[in-house]
Amino acid sequence: MCKLQEKEKNMTLNHVIIFQTLQATLRSLILLSVLSLNNRSYKSSFVSTTQNIMDTKFARRTERIGRTTCSYWRAGRCNRNPCRFLHIETPSPPAACGYGNTAYSYGKKPHSSSENTPKYGSKKALLRDNGDRGDATRVAKAFKKSSPRICKYWINNNCVHGEQCLYLHSWFCGDGFSTVTKLQEHKKVITGIALPVGSDKLYSGSTDGTVRIWDCHTGQCAKVINLGAEVTSLISEGSWIFVGLQNAVKAWNIQTMSEFTLDGPKGRVRAMTVGNNTLFAGAEDGVIFAWRGSSKADSPFELVASLTGHTKAVVCLAVGCKMLYSGSMDQSIKVWDMDTLQCTMTLNDHTDVVTSLICWDQYLLSSSSDRTIKVWACIEAGSLEVIYTHTEENVSVDLILCVEISFGFIFMCKKSS
Repeated sequence: MCKLQEKEKNMTLNHVIIFQTLQATLRSLILLSVLSLNNRSYKSSFVSTTQNIMDTKFARRTERIGRTTCSYWRAGRCNRNPCRFLHIETPSPPAACGYGNTAYSYGKKPHSSSENTPKYGSKKALLRDNGDRGDATRVAKAFKKSSPRICKYWINNNCVHGEQCLYLHSWFCGDGFSTVTKLQEHKKVITGIALPVGSDKLYSGSTDGTVRIWDCHTGQCAKVINLGAEVTSLISEGSWIFVGLQNAVKAWNIQTMSEFTLDGPKGRVRAMTVGNNTLFAGAEDGVIFAWRGSSKADSPFELVASLTGHTKAVVCLAVGCKMLYSGSMDQSIKVWDMDTLQCTMTLNDHTDVVTSLICWDQYLLSSSSDRTIKVWACIEAGSLEVIYTHTEENVSVDLILCVEISFGFIFMCKKSS
């Protein structure tokens, strides 16, 4: 009897153990199922979130590209079909003022002139004292001011912005100037222009071998003189027109219609000027020839001197303060006494070709292919020293004209890449 009871007790215990085991197994399966469901939900949520982020970024990029005008289309050079950028103009954001750095841009190069914008604001004059040269400060300030830039696409006749362009569609700005006409009949480089005092005719010379005479009233070419050789310089003085050629200078009197040839120069005559009743002509061999008036019947000019000293071609001449200044491809400026025609000084601050010279008041201005414009002033010892240097970025500069008008002087500066 006891054995039977013990057996039943053992069976009951086994059933309890089996039940508990099944219960634990069931709980484990339920837990695993829950974890699996949670894991799938997490993965689904993660994938969904990632996809949303990618979609948002793609949408923003697409929206940004969709609002961008094709820079190649602007320049007339887009060959993509279809192109992912717009081939229409989009409204430009309002600029802060003027022609500053708020101008729109596309690609890596701004829609501007061919040069990078010089940081005029960072330039400081080298002279600030209030002594005898205190006026040099106002000279320096003239170079510090920024000027609007000319649209390089307008220069090439392919700017699509028209009147909406943020850059100049003109060679100048201001209220004092306006375009009258364009004189475009020369075939090659124009090397000189002259407007004789009291004349209504403009004279221009070019390397195409011609001198053209223009009517100032109509803007039309009134006469073409074919010289058969490159015209390398042209100036006027009184009733005379002087034309620089290869190995010679032509002299025309526009009142008497007489013509003379002045021999002596070797190579091209690249610069001429008149001072102290003397005509100076700088030649390619570095020699400056000087002619003065003569009473001879065969020629009203007489060769009086040959000024030697430059080792390369003379490319610019200027007269001021009873001195002749010459700039050369040898990178130097020489100062000559016009009474004795002797060299009194040599200036060597430029590091490349001296391209032009201008005498203004008591100052000498020089420009060079080293991308600088220098202002020189006379010091107590009688020599010239640089009181201000203006540097242009990525371009060489030429001072090409000094015009005296009723309210002062105008300096025109030419830039070339």
